[in-house]
Amino acid sequence: MTDVVPDQRSRLPGGAIAALVVLGAATATNLAAQLLDASTAAEVSQWFLMPALAAVLWCTTAAPRSRLERLVLLALGLSWVGDVLPDLFDGDAAFLAMVGAFLCAQVVYAVAFRPFWRESVLHLHPAAGAVYAFLAITLVTLCLPGTSGLLSAAVVVYAVCLTAMAVLATGVHRLTWVGALLFLFSDALIALGEFAGFVPPASGFWVMATYVLGQSLIVAGVVARQR
Repeated sequence: MTDVVPDQRSRLPGGAIAALVVLGAATATNLAAQLLDASTAAEVSQWFLMPALAAVLWCTTAAPRSRLERLVLLALGLSWVGDVLPDLFDGDAAFLAMVGAFLCAQVVYAVAFRPFWRESVLHLHPAAGAVYAFLAITLVTLCLPGTSGLLSAAVVVYAVCLTAMAVLATGVHRLTWVGALLFLFSDALIALGEFAGFVPPASGFWVMATYVLGQSLIVAGVVARQR
């Protein structure tokens, strides 16, 4: 009889499991706080989301880490800055701090995914790429009336970078594809609420749910791609 040897690659390291527990607990706390309008609990729990997800990626990859892995870790770090930095400011300054940090994160993601563009919809299915362009133009069109001056330019630049990230993510892995779409949806909800007055019921819950799930699927897709 042949002994069955488990595939070691299918086992998550202990550090990754611990990080997933932290991520799950922080996510559950944050989403509950969003529904209960408990702002302090929402802010504090949000501080732990991206570090925990970065720890998952770190623990499920081995040195020397690839360019893709290193850049995704950097993008997660910048996303964490976008989560935490607004807590140090008030009003418009807080919003601009968040946008600036996440703009940097989107650029880093796009650079990380750029080598896979020949496998993306941009190259294989140009018509699908046009759908992304339509979504970006629609979002900008809805948001621009609520902006002026440099803020208008910032909205356009952010929309372009966000869409580029989502399109290029389609070439990495199907999980990354879905994750980037959810990330785009999360940011679109924030923009529509800020500039177009569109605030659906439990908006904070849906923003954070799609944000965490989107980032998590991006990481899962990167890990799957590397394996």
